[in-house]
Amino acid sequence: MSRFGRFAPALIGGLLLAVFAIGLKQGPPDKLDSAYQNKSLPAFSLPPLYEDGAGLAQAHLKSGAPVLLNVFASWCAPCRVEHPQLKALAEKNIPIYAVNYKDTRNAAKRFLNRLGNPYTAIGFDGRGRAALDLGVYGVPETFVIDGQGRVLLRHVGPLTPEDVRAVILPYFKDSPKETQNAVSR
Repeated sequence: MSRFGRFAPALIGGLLLAVFAIGLKQGPPDKLDSAYQNKSLPAFSLPPLYEDGAGLAQAHLKSGAPVLLNVFASWCAPCRVEHPQLKALAEKNIPIYAVNYKDTRNAAKRFLNRLGNPYTAIGFDGRGRAALDLGVYGVPETFVIDGQGRVLLRHVGPLTPEDVRAVILPYFKDSPKETQNAVSR
């Protein structure tokens, strides 16, 4: 057996350990940058979840004031965990738009009927194609979008009360109150 053959398992193990350590040093996964950081999201247009509701398009996110874009699904347990935070934000008149990701219309409607609907408009993305174009790779994900439609923040995973207080609300503290109050529910 050659020298390399004897030390190969130790070298491979050391290399894998180094890769793992580097991954841990890059920070928590909920602070991932978006490919669209400080850029507008790509053009998209989704049909409404509810027949009598509004769909969702890129133009909705250019409201002149910051908005949230939340990607959720009824089958997503972390989405249920974060839902009270979204309802609390909506009660503060923060506009929240949604993409319903890889779901069925009936399941998503049951989810919102049971937990409440904090969304201004919901686009239905049954196959997940639009979410993929937006850079989403899982649910829930929440984006803070500025008044011109540019991504200011991407939060991966469920929003916690601490996330809302420390990370989300600072983007909305200077929003004009009349713009926030004009949001229809």
